[in-house]
Amino acid sequence: MTVSTERRSRGRSPGAPGAPTGRRTLGSRLTALLGGTALRVFLVVVGLFWLVPSVGLLLGSLRTSQDMAESGWWKVFGAPSQLTFENYRDLLEDETITDSILSSVTITVPATLLVVVIGSLAGYAFAWMDFPGRDWWFLGVVGLLVVPVQVALVPVSKLFGELGIFETTTGVVLFHTAFGLPFAIFLLRNFFAEIPRELLEAARLDGAGELRLFVRVVMPLGAPAIASLGIFQFLWVWNDMLIALIFADAGNPPITVALQQQVRFFGDNVQILAPGAFISMVIPLAVFFAFQRQFVSGVMAGAVK
Repeated sequence: MTVSTERRSRGRSPGAPGAPTGRRTLGSRLTALLGGTALRVFLVVVGLFWLVPSVGLLLGSLRTSQDMAESGWWKVFGAPSQLTFENYRDLLEDETITDSILSSVTITVPATLLVVVIGSLAGYAFAWMDFPGRDWWFLGVVGLLVVPVQVALVPVSKLFGELGIFETTTGVVLFHTAFGLPFAIFLLRNFFAEIPRELLEAARLDGAGELRLFVRVVMPLGAPAIASLGIFQFLWVWNDMLIALIFADAGNPPITVALQQQVRFFGDNVQILAPGAFISMVIPLAVFFAFQRQFVSGVMAGAVK
């Protein structure tokens, strides 16, 4: 039987189905190489075009207001002597911008931590704890995802006014937390539900309570989803201007509102706007890459476990 099978396989043509694959020809290798090279070149070109505004903002922030008024930022490649850090020194001396950056931090960090912590606890409860009306409560949370922020501006403004937290940092943090929780619960509940039940049952047999089970088992395995949620929430809150414009303190606004206010005096303070906008962009990028490393390590840890 083996000899006949070998004879049949030798009789097949190279292009016939089931025929053994021969050595790749020079033409096929060139085609594969050129195809991969063309794709890489295309991706590099797209990436460079995508970075042009950021590079222009960085170089513009390192030029004086006179140089920016006379020529575009690309002229710096022919005259590198235009680069200076005087704009950043002036920025650090401007209390309006520095206070606004601190205000953005005091709003974004608590709003992100509250959403991550509360969303993680609620997601675990919806995924692995039995309580009356669990599925109906979860459907209600999912329904809140479609509620636009604009619908709540007027009633929440009246509520915050009665509570005495209108135009305060506390009010802005509570608003962002409330509207960030539905997505957080939905995301983390679906992720936690994929954890093997046997793993949780084994931890319960070892004497682990619900809180210890959540901290020691669920949180490490859910690190990828938690890191992703932290990235999304931080970027949403940091880049927000609508909520900050309405609910934040007008005397100490976040960086987005402060830059918007400075635009009205664009001709007089352009040397402040460029470095302020660049710092406003760099901070969330730094947080993103920091959480990205944690995200990758969480994926690897979850794969090993």
